[in-house]
Amino acid sequence: MADNTITLVGNLTRDPELRFTTGGRGVASFGIAVGRRFQVNGEWQEQTSYFNITAWGQLGENAAATLAKGSRVIVTGRLEQREYTTRDGDKRTAIEVVADELGPSLRWATAQVERQSGQGGQGGGANRSANAGAANRGDDPYMGDEEPF
Repeated sequence: MADNTITLVGNLTRDPELRFTTGGRGVASFGIAVGRRFQVNGEWQEQTSYFNITAWGQLGENAAATLAKGSRVIVTGRLEQREYTTRDGDKRTAIEVVADELGPSLRWATAQVERQSGQGGQGGGANRSANAGAANRGDDPYMGDEEPF
């Protein structure tokens, strides 16, 4: 079975935007910029890649309450492709990262961790079993059977 896991370290390009589905489930979306520096013929080159991140449930709510544009973060999640239609009727494809874990990078900063009650150390694991049998999303612990918006 193929594994679809990605880990990124980068800086937020915009504040997390927190929305709620019609069922009341939180979802935060934000972007990160991941830079890399390398040498070509003795000259330093820089390259930046941009990624859209989606964080569902308590993870998304915590991200929106904690992170801000410019924050350096570590994101572990999976790549997900989706199709959509623009206002002009053109079909487009987007690839985004659906976050499973998210936290501040402590390489050049410090952080104060505040544990929330009622999560049993699983980061909202109670919600995972409730959505395990969702019909159109398989066993996706974040989206369940709800559409994003």
